[in-house]
Order: sequence, then structure tokens, then C-alpha cells
Amino acid sequence: MTAMKGPGIFLAQFMGDTAPFDTLDHMAEWAAGLGYKGVQIPCDTRVIDVKLAAESKDYCDDLRGRLDRFGIEPTELSTHLQGQLVAVHPAYDTLFDGFAPAELHGKPAERQAWAVDQVKAAAKASANLGLKAHATFSGALAWPYVYPWPQRPAGLVEEAFAELARRWTPILDTFEEAGVDCAFEIHPGEDLHDGATWERFLAAVDDHPRARILFDPSHYVLQQLDYLDFIDRYHDRISCFHVKDAEFNPNGRTGVYGGYESWVNRAGRFRSTGDGHVDFNAIFSKLAQYGYAGWAVIEWECALKQAEDGAREGAPFIRDHIIRVTERAFDDFAASGIDHDAIRDVLGLSRDGGAPA
Repeated sequence: MTAMKGPGIFLAQFMGDTAPFDTLDHMAEWAAGLGYKGVQIPCDTRVIDVKLAAESKDYCDDLRGRLDRFGIEPTELSTHLQGQLVAVHPAYDTLFDGFAPAELHGKPAERQAWAVDQVKAAAKASANLGLKAHATFSGALAWPYVYPWPQRPAGLVEEAFAELARRWTPILDTFEEAGVDCAFEIHPGEDLHDGATWERFLAAVDDHPRARILFDPSHYVLQQLDYLDFIDRYHDRISCFHVKDAEFNPNGRTGVYGGYESWVNRAGRFRSTGDGHVDFNAIFSKLAQYGYAGWAVIEWECALKQAEDGAREGAPFIRDHIIRVTERAFDDFAASGIDHDAIRDVLGLSRDGGAPA
């Protein structure tokens, strides 16, 4: 089995106006200096022209060449913000306008059309970059009704997922044409936020072969979901992996819902890798067991630690956890090397295939 690739780092949380976070080249050089081998690139105009990347192999070859100067390669492209806009409940229209260009603010239909076009372009750009998977969000139509009070009308959830499938199936078909997996980050705030919702969606898109999963255990800790059992159940659909930590410390004041507190005061909060409750030894073992061959990518989100410190610690953390999968059994040294006839003898069977003497 092939070992996973890494370490990689997701650039979205680090982008800014000053060096080394102001350009893709500067961030690639910075990441390489920390020991990273790959960068997950958000489809943000500051680092990539996704429409041009979809149309021009030369542009993509140039981008890869620029990264290669630093010993870095792209792991995946990300359309988390654009994917969110594929399906937005009206309650969130104003808040999510910030994910789209200013000229689309207050225009939900036009904003959605732009988002769909962006995600489809990312599929083609990924193919031009030679990538196998893409990271995104599903968006959400039913999320305001996640807690059933007042009682949800019969059929509401089913219709929400049917509509989600209608919106995503043409996008998934574009990924199929490009030969790229579309990996949804299973994440609260999205209609795909746990195993049950993933199964609903997968059924609604008729088990589309390009509908895949971005596995991020931090979101399962905050939901108190068994992330190891999740791997056992859905490992054949996992195409991306965010190495992100979290902790859950409930008390008599706050629990899973967090009481509207700030991140630092919530019972469940994201932490820098290695500082939380996630059992990464078990996760890396499970993924190795099932032959996961994609990238292990740090996503830094922490309520306490400074971002650059988290990035600096992330590369050796991933490197030390990646398992080089053995190509032979540990007890091969004791193999007897006996032949077929001897095996028949051991079993008390005649060598000619007849009944025992």
C-alpha cells in the first residue's frame, strides 16, 4: 500500500497584505522553510486566477514551476467559500455576501450562479494542475432547522437534500469529466455535517463517483462524533485530510452548542495540532490501514496559539505521524517455505487430491 503524502499546509488562514503572506511565491518559500512539501491553495484571486487556470495549461504549468523552485507542490485547490454559496438559506444571505464579489451583494441568484461557475472552473483547473482531488463545502439549506424545535414539517429535510443534489449533480459531473474528486469537508454549518447527512446526500446524488469526503477530525470532536468509526464506515470515500486538532471540555455552563460564547470560552474549541484531544496516532493508523494515498494537510485554527507557531509545529507533527506502510508481514522471517505437496501432508490429505490414506 502507498503511504500518504505530506506534510502540506492550507494557505487560507495565513494570507495577508505583508510578506511572507502576500503572494503565492512568498508563502511557498515560507512553507518550504518550515519543512512543508505541499500547499493547499484557496481559489482566491490573490494567489490564483481559477478561471485562467481552467482554460490554460500553460498558466498551470507556470504555477507549478514557481512552486517547484521551493520544493513545493500543490496538494489541492479549495473552494470552501464558493461551495458555501452554492446553497444558502435566506437567513444567511447578508452574512454570506462577503464571500462573493461586491457587485453580487444583495443578488442571491447571481451570487449562486457565480459560485457554481467558480467551482466548475476549479474542477478543470485541478485537472490542468495534475491534481486528483479538490476541497470544498456543500452549502446549507436545512441548517437553520438542525435542532427540531419547533417540530420540522414532514418532508422539509428530504426536500432540502433533493434540492442540494439538484444543485451539486451538474458540478459533480464536471468533476467526473475532469477526472478529479470533489471532497466535501464534513462541517457544522453545512448540510453535510456528519455521517448521517453524508449518507443522505450520497443517496440523493445516486452515489456519484466524484462525491467524496474531506476528513477533518476537529469538527467531529466538537459534535462528540466517533471520528475513528467514521473512517471505518466511509474510508472508501475519503480523498482529502485536514490535520486539525480540537478539544471538548463540557461543564455546567456550556456544552456542544457553546452558549454563543467566543471561541476561547466555548466547551468545544479548535486547537493547534497536538494541543487538543484528537488521537492522531489512531487516525494515521486507520488511514494507513485503508491505504489512504492523499495528502495530510495542516489547517491551522486555534483559539489560543499564534498562527505562525502552529504552522512551525505542524510540519514535523505530520512528518512524524505518517506511517510508511510495510510491504511484508512481520513474521515472514518464520516462513517455512514448504511446497504444495508438503501442505497436503500437513493437512493430512493425500498428495493426489484423493481421500486420505
